[in-house]
Amino acid sequence: MEARSDALVVIHPLADSRRVLPLERRGELLHAHRDFLLVASYNPGYRGLHKALKPSTRQRFTALAFGYPQPEVETAIVATEGGISQTVAARLVALAGRTRRLQADGLDEGASTRLLVHAAQLVGAGLPLRDACVQAIAAPLTDDPDLAAVLVDLVHAAFE
Repeated sequence: MEARSDALVVIHPLADSRRVLPLERRGELLHAHRDFLLVASYNPGYRGLHKALKPSTRQRFTALAFGYPQPEVETAIVATEGGISQTVAARLVALAGRTRRLQADGLDEGASTRLLVHAAQLVGAGLPLRDACVQAIAAPLTDDPDLAAVLVDLVHAAFE
């Protein structure tokens, strides 16, 4: 959910057993249809603790946890969405795995499947693989110069 935590409390009565949305400015109370569902996406820990959901909001939802796809599945996604060969896609996925292991060493998050697809699309457009990975994977992951250098080194080592 990309909203201020104080704004999220507005949906509390809609997301719990009351199933209503008060419109204070209009003095109205909207009742949810019996088939109404509220679906929200949230990445816990994303961008630090200042984006954490309040317990009172979190408790109004059930949770489905998603990790990264299995390497074979992610390879197929990157190859299809990026328009590249399975072989190159597998190399990108292997690089992503190495970046994801850096999360324990200060990197906020490793390379997402989205970043791999971006790199694949750059390769498909004619950019050399190494350059595509630096631009679409290493550069977007951090502003920290030391971590950025490590990521560039990973790219260079992966695509010598």
